[in-house]
Amino acid sequence: MRLEGDVEPRLRCPSQALSGGTQCTGGPAIVMSDPVEAGKKLAAYAAVDEYIRPDHKVIGIGSGSTVVYVVERILQKPELGHLVYIPTSFQSKLLIIDGGLTLGSIEQYPDIDVTIDGADEVDPQLNAIKGGGACQFQEKLVAEAAKKFVIVADYRKKSTKLGVQWTKGVPIEVVPMAYKVVMSSLQSKLSLKPASVDLRMAVKKAGPVVTDNGNFVIDAHFGAIENPAQLLKEIKGLTGVYEVGLFCGMAEIAYFGESDGSVSTLRQ
Repeated sequence: MRLEGDVEPRLRCPSQALSGGTQCTGGPAIVMSDPVEAGKKLAAYAAVDEYIRPDHKVIGIGSGSTVVYVVERILQKPELGHLVYIPTSFQSKLLIIDGGLTLGSIEQYPDIDVTIDGADEVDPQLNAIKGGGACQFQEKLVAEAAKKFVIVADYRKKSTKLGVQWTKGVPIEVVPMAYKVVMSSLQSKLSLKPASVDLRMAVKKAGPVVTDNGNFVIDAHFGAIENPAQLLKEIKGLTGVYEVGLFCGMAEIAYFGESDGSVSTLRQ
């Protein structure tokens, strides 16, 4: 993988690739007091400008705080208003509906041009941990259905290895009746032993988090993950596991909004 050069935040060059040293100017500068939120917005705007085109037909919309800015940027571009948008969660479904965009489903449109989504952590090989918002199944389904999968995030999400920056654990969606069995299997049947395995509990609700699919989420923290693809394969093979928040070898590019107001990219 190669880390691309910083790009100025005034990104209005949809026909140019964001490569090392390329600068796009002409759009409004993004000025926000919070560098993290500014970073999210910069990354989201850059990805939309570079990857969503009027000649596309179907776009996948991820979930999370950074994706809010993805939809915001789409709404600023009338030439993208005729496209169909596929959500990955109840949150992104509302963003699409509230924005007056055309809502579609993966059943209707199984072939997607581009999916843009956030991430909890990204390593130099573009492997990612996702599922902090408990939407990993839909996110992976829509990402895999896309010709191009693009990650957008702020500078905090870059990591030398998965499990270093994001210490809340790999999100694992499980069938409710199997959660105890899966928790036991995670601790005894994997080549990489977890430091902690926890059933994710809800906030403002008694009991566990329940996903959009009616499942539970287990967070398993492994520390630094040397081989994410192997760990994914082992966890996915456990009976009762619905989906795993490890996205390996899927993304084409990741955009990171930096604290200095620039955008860096990591690409295949």
